[in-house]
Amino acid sequence: MTENVISLHKPTDPPTGADAPTVLTVVPDPAPARPVPLWVRSGRAIRHAVTHEHTKTGGRAVVRHGLYVVGGARIVTRRAWDGRTTARYERYMRAAEAAGNMDLAAEWEERAARFREARHRRRMDLLHSPVDAARSALVGTGMGIGGLVALGIVLAIANKDVTDVVTPLMAVIEFINLMVTIVQVVWGPLVSVGPFLALLALWAVGSKQHAAPAWVMPANVRSSEGEPITPSIVVKALRDLGVPALRSAIKEMGDAGASMLGPIRIAGCGVEVDVTLPSGVTTAEVQQRRRKLAENLTRHEHEVFITIPEAARTVRLWVADSGALDQPIGPSPLMTDDTLTADYAKGKAPWGQDLRGDAAALSVYQRHLLITGLSNQGKTAALRALALWLALDRSVEFWVGDLKGVGDWAMFEGLAAKFVQGPTDDHVIQVTEMVEDAVEEMNRRIQAPPKTTFPPLIVIVDEAQVAFMCPVKDEQKRPYGGSKNESRYFMACRKIHNQGRAVNVLLWQGTQDPTDQNLPKLVREGAHTRASLALGTESQARMALGDKAVDGGAAPNLLRPGLDQGTVVVASSGIDIPKGQASITVRTHFISTDDAKVIADRAKALRDGVTTLRAVDARPDRDSLADIAAVLGDAARVKTQEVLKRLSALDAKTYGDWSFIDLKRVLSEAGAEPYKSDGVMVVGTERVARALTNRNTDGSASAS
Repeated sequence: MTENVISLHKPTDPPTGADAPTVLTVVPDPAPARPVPLWVRSGRAIRHAVTHEHTKTGGRAVVRHGLYVVGGARIVTRRAWDGRTTARYERYMRAAEAAGNMDLAAEWEERAARFREARHRRRMDLLHSPVDAARSALVGTGMGIGGLVALGIVLAIANKDVTDVVTPLMAVIEFINLMVTIVQVVWGPLVSVGPFLALLALWAVGSKQHAAPAWVMPANVRSSEGEPITPSIVVKALRDLGVPALRSAIKEMGDAGASMLGPIRIAGCGVEVDVTLPSGVTTAEVQQRRRKLAENLTRHEHEVFITIPEAARTVRLWVADSGALDQPIGPSPLMTDDTLTADYAKGKAPWGQDLRGDAAALSVYQRHLLITGLSNQGKTAALRALALWLALDRSVEFWVGDLKGVGDWAMFEGLAAKFVQGPTDDHVIQVTEMVEDAVEEMNRRIQAPPKTTFPPLIVIVDEAQVAFMCPVKDEQKRPYGGSKNESRYFMACRKIHNQGRAVNVLLWQGTQDPTDQNLPKLVREGAHTRASLALGTESQARMALGDKAVDGGAAPNLLRPGLDQGTVVVASSGIDIPKGQASITVRTHFISTDDAKVIADRAKALRDGVTTLRAVDARPDRDSLADIAAVLGDAARVKTQEVLKRLSALDAKTYGDWSFIDLKRVLSEAGAEPYKSDGVMVVGTERVARALTNRNTDGSASAS
């Protein structure tokens, strides 16, 4: 029994004050919780039992085994129908007609005619079989009885007992009686068990063929990861692709839809098959459904590649073994073979492996190169691997501009004749002037006597998008970056693309995330070898590789960022591409920075020694600030271009290749920066003199 609690408190309503009366209030305990009705508990229990995983598994098992019987009956019925009729031949004829093979269709029609003729003869024989059977039975019975009687006579003579004449005949009669008795005993149970045996046979056929929907199959059967690629699997994958015309054509062909397929060939870590599409189905409709096709083949999207061979209305499918593309390839031959050398004109760089697992080698002879992709996909490593191989040809000269500036190309110092490393606008200006120097070298070579041979000059600009996006302008207000005719970097690239290959002056560029702003159309189309790692969109893939390659099946935008690092799609005449395709996918060998240093040291050992010229390097044999003060003379200020000319006239060896950047660096370090006067950059004589005086007073070093 619940007890009540008596509490003393003052009422909240008036009267108030010290004399307010105390009120006794009875506060009952909270009401106890109402019991849950039985029907609610029963409902919850039933719901839990129905939704439990064991219940679902058991239900799927019951449905699955029942459908095995139904599916087995369907399969057996179809087999029996095909064996008794010309249905199979008619399907084969339709398939041959759909494929346009009239000779094969005629052959199947002839086979169907022979089948019908043989079937007609069998039916006619059945009409005469009762008479023939009766005649044979009478003759056989008479001969059999006569033989038994003759055998009995022989026994009677031998035993001297006339009753032995009927002994053989009675033995046969008794044997027949025994057989009848056995049949009478067995027939009843056989009739009872027979239907169950028939159902068991149908179940066995259905279970062997997995004749049940996927949702009722066990998990290990539903997950057919790594299932071998067979003609029937390919045909089913195409049938379920969602192309109505293709589905209808395959349905008319029946099981003979495999006639669309060429031979399934082992190709590296996968298989390859050509599919001739029926009339009314375009290759683009299949290409656009790559993911669905891959899932129908129990593969991931990146494990199926669709290309367009030369044959009309044909797609070439390459299907990887499940998980094979996630396995690394072997090390680069540059690391495993210390004796390996390069040949610019006749050799090919060992770049990696194609999807077949064959070695993929690239010729760089007189080919400008562009490689692009998203950040951190292995672009620099792939580009550097080519340069490291070519460095093993001692005749090749390198000029390198690394606009990332984190040391990825540091091993080329002492190997490259010119080297710029850094991400700032000043470094962009230096790289631009380096490329412009290459244009001057190209023009010098072009003006040389005919048949003059020139050593290869490879100008490498990594992270070229930094140069194209640079907003800085020179003294004439010409932008260093951009994609217009006044852009200095853009125009220098275009000039080398136009005429450089003829005199072995080549431009290799690496860039990120291509757009029309950071990779102008004219520059990207000037490259003979175009390669792309993983990209974000198809439009970027078209920028990187061109419309022809993408329309032919190239799809770097379908590579997996972060997972397919080092995998490039290449469009180039310098690499062996299967006939009829416009591109090839290559998994490049990864060469780490430490390994790259080892290869670079090997390349340096092949050479007599290269002095790397860095645009920011100091000239220790001259006092640059004193020389600047000397060439300024008595003028209050002198234009920077005029100062550069005077310095060059003073000492061409030291100042002949100086640019505005070099002049600005020296003056800025001394505290006498150039400034604008009437819109033109000038050097102030007073500033330089004051800086020179202060430096000499401080006793600092004068060489710069």
